[in-house]
Amino acid sequence: MSKSVEVITDAEWEIMRVIWTQDETTSREIIDVLTDKMEWKPSTIKTLITRLVNKKYVESKKDGKHFIYSPLVSEEEMIEFETKQLFKKTCNTKVGEVLSLIVEEQELSQADIEQLSAILAEKKKKAPKTLECHCLKGQCRCHKEEAQ
Repeated sequence: MSKSVEVITDAEWEIMRVIWTQDETTSREIIDVLTDKMEWKPSTIKTLITRLVNKKYVESKKDGKHFIYSPLVSEEEMIEFETKQLFKKTCNTKVGEVLSLIVEEQELSQADIEQLSAILAEKKKKAPKTLECHCLKGQCRCHKEEAQ
């Protein structure tokens, strides 16, 4: 994602999931999908759509009386961005723990596991024995242990 990125809320993410799935959709279709699951009022959903348009994640085009909404950023780009944000906030020495937690907590298909195994096998060939902490002093426990 090359543009300046604004964080989207969990509620906005739910709206985006519908828009990504439909590719082009109306507020009525989004409301139909989310009303039962989220127990949101149509006005709440329309407000969230407007926020996403203002944040430039969604494009709106007038089609007669209705607006058609389509994504300006792909689901893959957003997942990659969110993942990078998570790891920017994580000490290098804890990345393996975070990845392990993700793998342990999520249901994975056999194909997913095969893909992960292949990636890990390739990474293992070039991986250092340990990783250095690049956090500022006081941002993680690595520095606390150094001080003792």
